[in-house]
Amino acid sequence: MLVLGLDPGTATTGYGLVEYVRGREKMIAYGTIKTSAGMAMELRLLKIFKELNDILDKFQPDAVAIEELFHHKNAKTVITVAQSRGVLLVAAAQRGLELAEYTPLQVKQAVCGYGNAEKKQVQMMVRNILKLDVTPKPDDAADALAIAICHLHSWRMSKLKNGVRR
Repeated sequence: MLVLGLDPGTATTGYGLVEYVRGREKMIAYGTIKTSAGMAMELRLLKIFKELNDILDKFQPDAVAIEELFHHKNAKTVITVAQSRGVLLVAAAQRGLELAEYTPLQVKQAVCGYGNAEKKQVQMMVRNILKLDVTPKPDDAADALAIAICHLHSWRMSKLKNGVRR
């Protein structure tokens, strides 16, 4: 099972691909899709859409996991992140991919076992779970890997619940 985790944003969208292989999670790739603040919003969203489609073409994941929006104090930030998130959802839906959404609390619980974990704790656990030599950077990419790990944990639990071992 290959999962593409996405941490939506307009300036920076993080992505991380994690595969479940022989009983453990394995990092395949991670990075960011960046747009500049000087670009018109429709062009920023188009760039995110195109680059995500390139990633989907290259890696052909089995599922996409995306972070749900959480409330910001700045309404403008919520709107722009929601627009980016919508583009990501459309790209996954267009391909008929399995899609899962997780709150930041769910991601922290799945990766750290504690819903109020600090960002550094999440990054350390991502590094440990994936047996990486260095902590993935930037934070958006590390968050995307955590979202992918969260989905793999959820997927494995549903398999166990249904009596399927893999």
